[in-house]
Amino acid sequence: MREILGRRRRLRLRRKEATARLDAALTCATVWQWPVLPGVGTARPADPYGESAGLGCACPEPDCAVPGAHPFDPGLLAATTDERMVRWWWTNRPAAPVLLATGGRAPCAVSLPAVAGARALSALDALGMRLGPVVATPTRWSLLVAPYTLERLGELLYAKDWVPSSLRFHGEGGYLVLPPSRTDAGQVRWERPAGPLATSASSVSRGRVEGGTPVAASPWLPDVEAVLDALVEASTGAPGGGSRLAY
Repeated sequence: MREILGRRRRLRLRRKEATARLDAALTCATVWQWPVLPGVGTARPADPYGESAGLGCACPEPDCAVPGAHPFDPGLLAATTDERMVRWWWTNRPAAPVLLATGGRAPCAVSLPAVAGARALSALDALGMRLGPVVATPTRWSLLVAPYTLERLGELLYAKDWVPSSLRFHGEGGYLVLPPSRTDAGQVRWERPAGPLATSASSVSRGRVEGGTPVAASPWLPDVEAVLDALVEASTGAPGGGSRLAY
């Protein structure tokens, strides 16, 4: 009896999480006009010795650097703001992480180790700096910033004496995993919220009925130059400063 009740609770939890991911993907795509696509997700690898193994990336790469948190099928170029496509994706793959295709008209991001991220946010708050959404995983924090070009980013970095290898820039042609996704590293959450999400998948469509306009504007984003110094300083000497990208 306890096993039956436990299975029912797990089933309800999975359904709730799947609905939350669909709502998040629809809000990003249709309300904020952020192009999204499903990530590859995680899977439990087959163990030839019959031993239990933890979750790993569902892609065929055995040493995947970002397990579960990257595009695979479909590829990054498939990212869209089309409501019907988003619904189809997450109806067929309800456990898939929500990925934002960064750059262009969409937000860019700068990510750094979690310890350094907390330090950077404290420093920016002390300066009275207005911040945009901040995505947090157990290992890394990502500050969403206004779109920038590779040329402008290059100029900003060239002016620095040194840029830690733990600092990552998600610009044109990049991607970022968004809440409420779950990857091999754990749960993805908003450290600083992007804004209210739709309370249900259907409310996104209802929000467009009056005049066909979205229910809310896109979240405000700071310029990358405004936060770069604090991020570089916080990342210097932070744990996880190697070249391996981990989410």
